[in-house]
Amino acid sequence: MLVGWLAWRSLGWPLVHDAPLMHYVARRIAEGAVPYRDLFDMNFPGVYLLHLLVVRALGGGDLAWRFFDLAWLASVAVAAAAFAAPWGRLAAAVAAGSLMLYHLAGGAWQAGQRDFLLCPLLLVGALGVARWLEATGGRRRRDLAWGGLALGASMTVKPHTAALAAALGVMIAVTAWRAGSGMAGPLASFFIGAAVVPAAVVLWLALAGALPAWRAILFEYLVPLYSRLGRAAPNVYRAGIWIPIASGVVLSAASALAARRFRARHAVAAIGILYGLVHFVAQGKGWEYHLYPLAAFALLLPTAEIGPALARLGRPVAVPLLLSVMLTLGLLTGKALAVSPAGWERAKAESARRLAAELAPRLRPGDTVQVLDTTGGGIHALLRLGVRAPTRFLYDFHFFHDASHPVIRALRAELIQGLDAHPPRLIVVFEQGWPAGGWDRLDGFPELRERLARYDLVRPGPDYRIYAQRDR
Repeated sequence: MLVGWLAWRSLGWPLVHDAPLMHYVARRIAEGAVPYRDLFDMNFPGVYLLHLLVVRALGGGDLAWRFFDLAWLASVAVAAAAFAAPWGRLAAAVAAGSLMLYHLAGGAWQAGQRDFLLCPLLLVGALGVARWLEATGGRRRRDLAWGGLALGASMTVKPHTAALAAALGVMIAVTAWRAGSGMAGPLASFFIGAAVVPAAVVLWLALAGALPAWRAILFEYLVPLYSRLGRAAPNVYRAGIWIPIASGVVLSAASALAARRFRARHAVAAIGILYGLVHFVAQGKGWEYHLYPLAAFALLLPTAEIGPALARLGRPVAVPLLLSVMLTLGLLTGKALAVSPAGWERAKAESARRLAAELAPRLRPGDTVQVLDTTGGGIHALLRLGVRAPTRFLYDFHFFHDASHPVIRALRAELIQGLDAHPPRLIVVFEQGWPAGGWDRLDGFPELRERLARYDLVRPGPDYRIYAQRDR
């Protein structure tokens, strides 16, 4: 009941932060643009396809995005409940409810984040492997097939999930070897299933003519340059909540091991937790939404021992375990209740709306606008106006790091050539750069400064500057 009320309350959350960027990409693809070739972005194609589904089926507004986010959250809850079902109805309900609370406590900027999109796919993949591991008699390879299918789909959103698939593949191989039934069949079912969605997505990119540009972004920019940009020491978000979550994991595992109840499903959840830690630390950016895979499995495992703890409250571990679960739910509920629909996300959405209102009177049909921004709201304003940029660049941060590197020099040259070949009616430059820098970052890009000097500064700040073509 409480979760339902919190979900209803979240209907006022705005489309904000990263989601408008992906909406813009999806809209451009719907209009005929080729991913990567016409839109320079580091995200994987599965993200575009999900946003394309939303934009085409529901539209690009705030409420449409809330419906999608809540529907996806429902799928997370169902997957968690299905995984926890053998541990009892209460375990299934707590697993589903705690994950829903975790998401609703994150605020509007977490809605539809890529790592959140992974959660039901990871849980379904883990469930398929767990069911196969638990099967007696004839091994049900169809469970491995659909589990692999889900994990393969997750790889098209973030390739990091291949690490979880590999770890589960080792579990499958060891189990099959111990059973003496042969490893080839089960592994083939699992990995062929995992290859289906990535193969289909690669085929889509190939038919669209996007593969050469995608390869260049991946291996010339993302891996050697972007992967080390903005790296920071891992930050523990909502630290007070993670203390009871971690306690619940340790107590649950210890209880199951002591009572010799630690079975395949426990082991799969434990591997999921280890993967979640790797997923967060390896990305190195320290962003809160990178914790979603860890939360998905860390909130799952403690529910395994709720039933036995209630049945034998006299056991030393029972009361601490139940207290850790209740404290987790209480802290998540408190955080969710504290989330305000008028927080910084609303202010950022309003900023994008104001920018769109400033740009609209200065534009004629067919005009373009080049935005030099990261997530400040520039692309969101273009999305609202239905206007496109004259180049393929959505952000500007890649022009201001590793400036002497040949790839960055080539990107700079491409931007300048694009601005010269198709001069935009307006150029919007945001003050705040990422991972650092303000207006002074333009000093390191003299060619861009020279192009800006050909325009009139019609809006000097703060936050952003608008440059307009001089009338001839």
